[in-house]
Amino acid sequence: MNMVLPGGVAATPRERPPRTTSVIIPRKALTKPGQMKNKRAKAEKNPPIKPPAKRPYNSPLRRQQSARTRERIIASGASLVHSYTAWDWTNLTAQAVGERAGISERTVHRYFPTERKLRDAVLQRLYEESGVELDSLELDQFADVTARLFNYLATFSTTPATVDDPSLASMDRQRRDALVQSVARATPDWSDQDRENAAAVLDILWNQPPYERLITAWGFENERATAAITWLIGLIEEAIRDGRRPDKP
Repeated sequence: MNMVLPGGVAATPRERPPRTTSVIIPRKALTKPGQMKNKRAKAEKNPPIKPPAKRPYNSPLRRQQSARTRERIIASGASLVHSYTAWDWTNLTAQAVGERAGISERTVHRYFPTERKLRDAVLQRLYEESGVELDSLELDQFADVTARLFNYLATFSTTPATVDDPSLASMDRQRRDALVQSVARATPDWSDQDRENAAAVLDILWNQPPYERLITAWGFENERATAAITWLIGLIEEAIRDGRRPDKP
């Protein structure tokens, strides 16, 4: 169709060139057959190099080294506790144990992630050292076990707490004297040492630690704790009246 321009001149429309379609030729098609064979031959001749197999981490040697390191940590922790002048477990830290063992704090945490686990392991070692076997404890062995335990505790550097306040020290002395006199009146033929031993045992029972132990560790109420302690006091009183001295069965 012709278009008419101003002035009556007809314009012939410009002819557009025909569109061409692009053809994408795969790369493989551009590769000559001989080249493909050469590549395959090179791949077969030079296969990819595999990395060397890693040595298993859990080897016998590593297990031995790990066991020695763990033993070193526990032994160092037990040694620290033996050196304490007071029963203060807050000083038993991974840093302190690492310094005693000559290893880093990070290494200690690798074997014992928390200080609770570290203290549990050290406490178990202390029990093993004491010779006390809780799993096989029998009633008729309790006296011997207690003696063994106290002998073991004597190897520690802890010092017993003392009463520093003058008023409390004076009252404590009066209580001890009163107990010795009461035992002496019931045991005219006993030695002073036997009387003092019996009085000292009674002194333990009317102090706070046994009562508090029954309340906190055993969960006793006041009446039950009091009844348990007075029951024991009654047994000791009976032994004293029967002439059974503390150093004799």
